[in-house]
Amino acid sequence: MVWCSSRGGRRPETSGLAVKRPFLIGLTGSIGMGKSTTAEMFEAEGVPVWSADEAVHRLYSADGEAVSAIASLCPDAVNDQGVDRGILSKWIAETPNGLSRIEALVHPMVAADRERFLKDTLSDLVVLDIPLLFETGADARVDAVVVVSAPEEEQRRRVLERPGMTIEKLEMILSKQLLDAEKRRRADYVIWTTSLDEARAAVQKVIRDIRSRRRNA
Repeated sequence: MVWCSSRGGRRPETSGLAVKRPFLIGLTGSIGMGKSTTAEMFEAEGVPVWSADEAVHRLYSADGEAVSAIASLCPDAVNDQGVDRGILSKWIAETPNGLSRIEALVHPMVAADRERFLKDTLSDLVVLDIPLLFETGADARVDAVVVVSAPEEEQRRRVLERPGMTIEKLEMILSKQLLDAEKRRRADYVIWTTSLDEARAAVQKVIRDIRSRRRNA
């Protein structure tokens, strides 16, 4: 199922002789809602996807750009494989302003990774897969927001099936995320992921709708 609303506040379309850019679709959703699967569906339709999580993974890898910067704050979190996220998470939890200090280092690198991706793409549409799209204010930098959702009981079932996940961990993660209902309220499109076939059809409808709107603008 797909739901669409028309809202202002998005970045204006490029016009006249300005350099063309792709239409930016911000894809987000709370944990366990099916965002990664939905991103794969967009890719299957030929729409390039940039993932914030994958960008961080690249930055934290053995030769990643963020390794030396993180080592300057938390040497114990860095080894031959790059950044140990478990140790880094513990350091963040135990260090005053630890999270904001890491974010100040990593967020500009993530933004640069995203810009390199956009510079290299020739597609008319691009998906930016950003888990904390609303929470970080990144929704203001995209042209439309797609939120993936599912009933709460289905969300919890999916998440609690993950290795090492507990109700306590789930509640902690959810406490840092905008409520699903609020995300849906602020979305341009909502895709329900209780059925893979319906979600795939919704992805296709979103693509058709955006391209139709652009042609008729």
